[in-house]
Amino acid sequence: MTPNESPAHDAVVLAGGGARRLGGADKPGVRVGGRALLDRVLAACAGARTTVVVAEPRPTARPVRWAREDPPGGGPVAALDAGLRRTAADDVLVLSADLPFLAADTVRRLLSTLRTGRAEGVLLTDADGRDQPLVAAYRSAALRRELAALAADPGGLTGLPLRRLTAGLDLTRVPDPVASFDCDTWDDIAAARARIREHGHVLDEWISAVKDELGIDLDVDTGVLLDLARDAAHGVARPAAPLTTFLVGYAAARAGGGPDAMADAARKAAALASRWAEEAQREEAEQAAGPQAAAQHKPGQEQPGQERTGQEKTARENGAGSGGSGPDAG
Repeated sequence: MTPNESPAHDAVVLAGGGARRLGGADKPGVRVGGRALLDRVLAACAGARTTVVVAEPRPTARPVRWAREDPPGGGPVAALDAGLRRTAADDVLVLSADLPFLAADTVRRLLSTLRTGRAEGVLLTDADGRDQPLVAAYRSAALRRELAALAADPGGLTGLPLRRLTAGLDLTRVPDPVASFDCDTWDDIAAARARIREHGHVLDEWISAVKDELGIDLDVDTGVLLDLARDAAHGVARPAAPLTTFLVGYAAARAGGGPDAMADAARKAAALASRWAEEAQREEAEQAAGPQAAAQHKPGQEQPGQERTGQEKTARENGAGSGGSGPDAG
């Protein structure tokens, strides 16, 4: 590991609940903003070295490992134990599969807070101040210690609530009513879908959905691309906007991809659109001023005043050698 590189971490995503308040629907597969809830969570924790999903295997947007508690449906503590057994990192994210607004920034904040402090876990609290132990980062050793202690009881881990596990941990709490929002009911699903389509969120959500759908892992500067599309639409023609942004993306891919390649291609296309627009504005101004004004700017053709000045210069030069007012006259 290099000095600037963060320690490796793993992730365990619990996705095997019964979703009783959704009428038994396949909650991890419910789509919000065009993406399955599980895929949204997997995108947020994509930096994990190993991601284990505790559920029956299903198609996902990125590769993961699968695990299952024994017996299936044995509850969140048993599921966490099954997933943790397939991880090896010192730090582990523990997430539920129904977090529509969990983002990579939140995941990094959880891990950073864990690593810079002495607590055994860092979890989010929701809008009502309640702990959300399935939006958290933990020290793996502490989880294994508490799981072993609970497993030693006669009833084992089956059916235990998560608070039995977290009660023995030293925890740091981070308030975040948005990232901690989970979808337990159809009303929650409707609220999440409505929020994603709000003006302030829709572009970022759409870009994230497209990247997941196309398998692209690239930071997109939305502002740069929107400015470019605007310049192409106004300076060239409206249909030029989507075509230009497509060509910029294609050029960036051919240049090796990455934010720098995208920025360079966008800068070149924006400069071209600016030159195109300036030329069109100049032509329009000349046409509005009439043919004489247009002729003044034609390459290689002197303006009338310039032509007279040239003739006068020639006359003076000729006169200098034939009795004119040159220095040898008199």
